[in-house]
Amino acid sequence: MAAGILITGGAGFIGSHAVEALVRAGRPVRVFDDFSTGSRANLAPWLPRIELVEGDVRDADAVREAARGCESIVHLAAIASVQKSIDDPEATREVNVDGTEHVLVAAREAGVRRVVVASSCAVYGEPDDLPIDEWQPFDPRSPYAASKMAAERLCLSLCDRGGVDIGPLRFFNVYGPRQDPSSDYSGVIARFMERLSMGEPCTVYGDGKQSRDFVYVTDVIAALRLALDARRLGAQPLNVGTGVETSVHELLAALMQGTGRECEVVHAPAREGDVRHSRASRNRAADQLGWEPEVRVADGLATTWAWFQGRASRVEDDDTSPGGDEDTPDNDEFASPDAVAEESAAVPADPAPDFDLDL
Repeated sequence: MAAGILITGGAGFIGSHAVEALVRAGRPVRVFDDFSTGSRANLAPWLPRIELVEGDVRDADAVREAARGCESIVHLAAIASVQKSIDDPEATREVNVDGTEHVLVAAREAGVRRVVVASSCAVYGEPDDLPIDEWQPFDPRSPYAASKMAAERLCLSLCDRGGVDIGPLRFFNVYGPRQDPSSDYSGVIARFMERLSMGEPCTVYGDGKQSRDFVYVTDVIAALRLALDARRLGAQPLNVGTGVETSVHELLAALMQGTGRECEVVHAPAREGDVRHSRASRNRAADQLGWEPEVRVADGLATTWAWFQGRASRVEDDDTSPGGDEDTPDNDEFASPDAVAEESAAVPADPAPDFDLDL
């Protein structure tokens, strides 16, 4: 492989979108993934154009081998579930902290120029002020948040060692096509869409007034690409969010209106580790990367719902076809990578207005 980009966790939700964007831009890509949550189906259209390495970030030797010959690394591999981190904090530390250290050390040994590391708005905990800027203190409320805080500190301590520049990006609530609603790692949008499509109750934890900053996946990928090519990042964290709050109740109401489907709303106790409100300040990302989000929540919801309905139809077709294998997509998924990419993630010029949240 020519000097290119290693993407850890490249078979996952965000990772596969990063693979798509970079391949379409003509960049050589190597994917490193253990497929514990990622899927080969996410990479199907791009397999002829990438190098795929199966491995675990907890294996330092495997990470070292994967980094050889790469110019840059996008480190997305992680345990990203707050609840799983509470249930198994040790595994979360091993993947999110030790795994990040393995990536950064391997980058130094391989002479990698730039490592972009996925961090999280969870490091802020319950913020004192909104919008949240990068100067707000750490206040992790879960082992997941603590692991991301520790990973950022590794970035700071190892930045510039061996000539490696490192940039942590604090993602807010990312959503979009390819987010698996059946996964423990999926966000509220994917889960609500699944329940609505199946006519099942939607569970709202707490009173539903808690708010989140939902950022569409292609905007996140745009920030990643800008970070890869920026002059210098210096381990200084950058928020990747829209600066717009949406409450859970507002979100569910917009989904029911936009899909034309109703559901019973079941309230459950607030979950351990959840914060009340979250909204990003994007000033630093704008200043340092020239990044601004382009996708309104209403538009992103419309596109995600359209993808979700197409996914449901494909699942139904697979159920009626003999010899199906969930890890082996239908032949038409290999037919035209450009067509698949345009169908899966592009926001239509005139999305369904019924999703409008005035956002």
